[in-house]
Amino acid sequence: MSLFLATLLAGLFLTIVGGLLVWNHSLIGSSAQAGLRSGWAAGLLFGSAAGWFIWRISQLGESDLIFVQTPQPIMAGFAVLAVLAFIYAPDFLAVRGGSALMLLSAEPLLNSAFMEYQYPQRLLMVSAVYSGLCLALYLAAAPYRLRDFLGWLFQAPGRPRWLGGGLLLYGLATAIAAFTY
Repeated sequence: MSLFLATLLAGLFLTIVGGLLVWNHSLIGSSAQAGLRSGWAAGLLFGSAAGWFIWRISQLGESDLIFVQTPQPIMAGFAVLAVLAFIYAPDFLAVRGGSALMLLSAEPLLNSAFMEYQYPQRLLMVSAVYSGLCLALYLAAAPYRLRDFLGWLFQAPGRPRWLGGGLLLYGLATAIAAFTY
């Protein structure tokens, strides 16, 4: 992935999330809170993360495979774990899936900015990715905290607008920075 595309995608994602929060329609808050325990959202987010992770395992080289000759047993093991997560740990699976997607998407984004010291504006995207990584690690360990945060955020109508405004401005700055490479 090129640095331009990585920065543009990160900026557009932040702009969209910020724009939705600035709009602050009642549908946004109720959908965000309902999506935390939604089976549909869990299937989409956690299923996508599991599929992406299993695909990544299939791309392992010979030097990465210490105990097995091919990656198929590891792939099958993680596929079984993903199915068992849907059966035995369905609470907040959408939050954990979103966290896993953030962790998986960080690698191509950060690799695109690796050793690109001549572009200091890349730090807008890199800072957003590292902030997302910290948030993903925290929410993967304590997904109920997102429920608490969303409850607090949508309790007063000004809170989502302030957060959304900050995300919108940062996203726009990041997207504009993509065109300066």
